Amino acid sequence: MVATRFTELVGCALPIQQAGMGAGSPPELAAAVSEAGALGMLGTGRPGLTAATLADLLERTRLLTDKPFGVNFIVAPIFLNGSAMRPPLDLTCIEIAARAAKVVEFFYGEPERRFVEMAHAGGALACWQVGSQEEAIAAAQAGCDFVVAQGIEAGGHVRGTTPMMTLLREVISAVDVPVLAAGGIGTGQGVAAALAAGADGVRVGTRFAAAAEAAVHPDYVAALIGAEAQDTVYTEVFSATWPDAPHRVLRSAIVAAEAFQGDIVGETSRLDGTRVPILRFASGVADKTTTGAIGAMALWAGESVGAVKRVQPAAEIVQELVEQAGMVRAA
Repeated sequence: MVATRFTELVGCALPIQQAGMGAGSPPELAAAVSEAGALGMLGTGRPGLTAATLADLLERTRLLTDKPFGVNFIVAPIFLNGSAMRPPLDLTCIEIAARAAKVVEFFYGEPERRFVEMAHAGGALACWQVGSQEEAIAAAQAGCDFVVAQGIEAGGHVRGTTPMMTLLREVISAVDVPVLAAGGIGTGQGVAAALAAGADGVRVGTRFAAAAEAAVHPDYVAALIGAEAQDTVYTEVFSATWPDAPHRVLRSAIVAAEAFQGDIVGETSRLDGTRVPILRFASGVADKTTTGAIGAMALWAGESVGAVKRVQPAAEIVQELVEQAGMVRAA
């Protein structure tokens, strides 16, 4: 049986967490992953997030599953304070999420006790995705119930600057809370290796971007299916709306964006249904509502992208990871 401190803490059957991928991770994906025995995550890093639109997303998720699920918040200063392109994060959203979800997760800001206490006050567990041993220690001291150690192999915005296995060892040695491994994990063999190295669970993103329930644009999915690890790049190119935030994307997206003529590459829908333009070199996820030059947008992908072979139901992805890793579901 593969029962870990993570599964016991969260109440899921499998030591697998789906990454919260902004607009790419709608209620349908989070619920499907949770129904399959892992921890599904609802992404909130998307246009039009308000207390009202989040409440709707949470209600949709709860109608689809009664299993534990989580909510991911990006708390980088530009998200908290707002900018010309986005309003500041309404902290009421954290309180609303904590009352509905099992886990409230934070990413890309220095760990702060006030956010952890907001999650706990609503009855949720608090998690922080970190990129260094020092950040992991700060998260544990802030009261987090578990941490996610993100290596440089990860897709999307990357906090880590060292390889996942190196960071995992450093974090495990420094904190007493459960530790999940993230970055470049897309196969059961990768899952097994992380667990063998002492992780209490793993975080998988890129594989789930190609799940049938994900809201990722079909052209983006096709690019993932056609890519290998060497086709990803760690860069800061897509920083027009989020400066100084390293990330990993497909190299083809950089080439296409650099060749694109004009400042607007397309448009996408906010949660309220209104349409907004997408700047060239902007961050964000090209979801199914997005139109325009999809290939010239940020096509986030981790080094695990070679494991993406086709569109699959989320439950099938989870089952493949379990079988390849030689895991047996916890009772």
